[in-house]
Amino acid sequence: MTGKRSSTTATTATLALACAAAILAAPGTAHAEPTPKDPKSLEQVRKEMDRLYHEASVATDAYNLAEERADRQSDEIVRLAKAIVAGQKKVDRLKQRAGAAARAQYRGGGLPPQAQLMLSDDPQKYLDNAGRLRQGQQATKGLLGELARTQEDLKLYADDASARWRELESNRKAKAEAKKKVKARIKAAEELESKLEKKERERLLAMEQEAEYERQAAWIDSGALAEINGKASKGGKKAIKYATAQIGKPYEWGAEGPRSYDCSGLTSEAWISAGRTIPRTSQEQWKQLPRIDVEDMRPGDLIIYHEDASHVGMYIGDGAIVHAPRPGRDVTIAGAGSMKILGVVRPDK
Repeated sequence: MTGKRSSTTATTATLALACAAAILAAPGTAHAEPTPKDPKSLEQVRKEMDRLYHEASVATDAYNLAEERADRQSDEIVRLAKAIVAGQKKVDRLKQRAGAAARAQYRGGGLPPQAQLMLSDDPQKYLDNAGRLRQGQQATKGLLGELARTQEDLKLYADDASARWRELESNRKAKAEAKKKVKARIKAAEELESKLEKKERERLLAMEQEAEYERQAAWIDSGALAEINGKASKGGKKAIKYATAQIGKPYEWGAEGPRSYDCSGLTSEAWISAGRTIPRTSQEQWKQLPRIDVEDMRPGDLIIYHEDASHVGMYIGDGAIVHAPRPGRDVTIAGAGSMKILGVVRPDK
C-alpha cells in the first residue's frame, strides 16, 4: 500500500469512527427500541418516511425541470416577439419603398417604348432614362422578393411563438402537479413523524444515521475508496469552497440559495460560483454531464444516487460528500457511500 493510500485510509477510518461515535452518542440509542403509538414499528416508520421523502425528491426534480424549461420558453417567446415587431417594421418599410417604385414606373409608362423613342427630342436622353427604368424595375423586383421573404419569416416566428406558448402552458401544468405532489409527500412524512414521542424521534434519527454508517462502511470494505486519489481541479476547488460554506443551512425543495437549498440547487449553484453553468436537476445532471468511473472521481465531481437519479452530492475527498439531504435536515457532510450510488459526473471535464 502506498503512503497516499495509507493517508486516505486513515482519514476514512477517522470519518468512520466519527460517524460511529455520533450514532452511539445519539439520545436514546442505548435504550430498547420504543413502540410507537402508530401500529407500525419504528423501523417501518423509518422506511415509510424514506419512501415519502424519496418520492418528494423525485417530484422536486420534476418541478425544477419544469420551472427551468418554462423559464427558457419565456425567454424564447420574448425573443420571438421582438423579432416579430422588428420584422413587421421591415415589412412596412419595404411596402412603402415598393409602392413608391411602382408609382414612379406608372408615371413613366404610357406609350410603348418604340413610340417614346421616335417622339423623343433627345433619343440619347430617352435611352439613358430607359436604362434607369430597367434598373428601377430590377430594384422593385428585389424589393418584392425581400418583402415576401420577410413576410414568410414573420409567419415562421409567429408559428414558433405559438408552439412555445403551448409548451410553456404544458410545463406550467407539470410544475403545478409536481408542486402538489411534493407538498403532499412532505406533509405525509411530517405527519408520520409528528405522531412519535420525543424519544422515538431521537431514536429514529439515530437509526437513520446508523443505516447510513453501515452503508458507508460496506462501501469502504468493498475497496472502492482505495483507488480514488484524484486531485481537485481549479474549478472543483471553488465549487467545494462554495458548497461547504453552506453547511448548516436548511434543505428546502426547489431552493437555490442563499438561505436554503435542495440537493441539486446546492450543486448547480456551487458550480455556477466556479464559472460553470450545469443542469439544474440531478436527473439532468446525470443525463447531460460527462460520466466518470467511480475510481477516477476527484473532489468537485458530483455523485448521483438511486436508480432514478433523484439525489446528488458533491464529492469533497476522503470518501465524503457535502449535500442537502431532505426536508427537515440541513446541508451537511456525509459518507459518499451512505446511499446507493448510481454513478459519477464531472462538470468541468
